[in-house]
Amino acid sequence: MSVPKPSMTAANAGKVGTKRKIICFSDFDGTIFMQDTGHVLFDSHGCGAERREILDQQIKTGERSFKEVSEEMWGSLNVPFDDGFEVMKTALEIDPDFQTFHKFCIANSIPFNVISAGLKPILKRVLDTFLGEEEASHIDIVANNAEINTPGTEWKPVWLHDCDLGHDKALSVQEARTMASLECSETNTIPLIVFIGDGVSDLPAARQADVLFARRGLRLEEYCIENKIAYIPFDTFADIQKEIQALMKQDEEATKGHGMPKMANPRANIWRRISSRNAVPLWNVATPRDEKMFLWPEAYTEVTPKMPEALAVAAA
Repeated sequence: MSVPKPSMTAANAGKVGTKRKIICFSDFDGTIFMQDTGHVLFDSHGCGAERREILDQQIKTGERSFKEVSEEMWGSLNVPFDDGFEVMKTALEIDPDFQTFHKFCIANSIPFNVISAGLKPILKRVLDTFLGEEEASHIDIVANNAEINTPGTEWKPVWLHDCDLGHDKALSVQEARTMASLECSETNTIPLIVFIGDGVSDLPAARQADVLFARRGLRLEEYCIENKIAYIPFDTFADIQKEIQALMKQDEEATKGHGMPKMANPRANIWRRISSRNAVPLWNVATPRDEKMFLWPEAYTEVTPKMPEALAVAAA
């Protein structure tokens, strides 16, 4: 088990004391951990690295869907769950500053959610092992489930959504934004959504966020640069913590935690994407228009928030 020495101390994880509710979503493989948990298993106990690379290429070319290829990869495993985890303990390396960042989130009541196309039982076991069960219990995991028989001869993903990707990350972020907005409605505040990722597969969810962090030098950053998408690069979670602390203070000075966040993303409005009345929850249909304008201001008014300087520079 590889746990690098952090570059930040626990003292940096203190409470900032701002009013705005913040919710963090993060990819898992390549973001919190440097390696891909599935790849570690497939290479050691499944189809092997050579076949996996062929299958990965089939996804990239569009020859086969992510879900179809993933079912073949997971189906190739022949190892009991506990035995398979042994290789991950030695092969995985966690971001050196993730644990300090997560303590910062706990201290500031910032929900931290893992959002992944992987399998929830594996991700939970990895977090429990590297962070400890008590600290890991503060992290919600939004991912696919799995059916694994005791001998380990059958590994079957149980997909979260009925789509080609198996898990519609954008939908998961949208749902969280909706619930958080309802919870914050009495305090006249709109939550700030943060997304942290490394690959292009993270982009659908990233587009729903107000603030996007992309691991430096990897495909998500390249895509953001190519398509002029505002983002903040990071090398470790220490960079993310520093930026979030600065954004929290900037927002507090500008808004006192009320209304729209200073760095709101106008494209993150989920209601503007709704095309049918059946897609609108019943409590929205029954809500008087004046209250709708407060609960979902971007859906019923045209708002063009100013992009924060940090994001504008990153997008340039």
